Amino acid sequence: MEDEKQYEQADADVRKRILESFERQGLMSHLGARITHIAPGRVRIVLPHRPEVTQQNGYFHAGATSAVADSAGGYAAFTLFPEDTDVLTVEYKINLLAPAVGDRIEAVGTVVKSGRTLTVCQLEVFGVQDDRHTLVAAGQQTLIRVNRTER
Repeated sequence: MEDEKQYEQADADVRKRILESFERQGLMSHLGARITHIAPGRVRIVLPHRPEVTQQNGYFHAGATSAVADSAGGYAAFTLFPEDTDVLTVEYKINLLAPAVGDRIEAVGTVVKSGRTLTVCQLEVFGVQDDRHTLVAAGQQTLIRVNRTER
């Protein structure tokens, strides 16, 4: 797993915008997910292990794994967007590579190509037990930049 120290922190205004948006996400709150790293073009989201996010065998549910991956990629793209815009997922594909086990999973979204309208991100999800990170899912995502609308 790459060392995040090589990724500079996003500036304070971007961090504030990302965190305020994340706090409005009912699903992330419901799951118990939190953002732990925000850099230009890269975001990490952690989801602690709880019975509510598992499937019948005790592994993290694919739906929870996919949801945090989708959000990590979306916010990675959002770090590069102008202040008066918003982000929506157009599509994503995720491959589940191994059972997601551990104390937590960590989803990392990294911008591959940021465009005026569409942005492509790489998605990775790791099962984490102690200091051991195991890649459990990988994918790719396309996002669209839209003008912010009044809520």
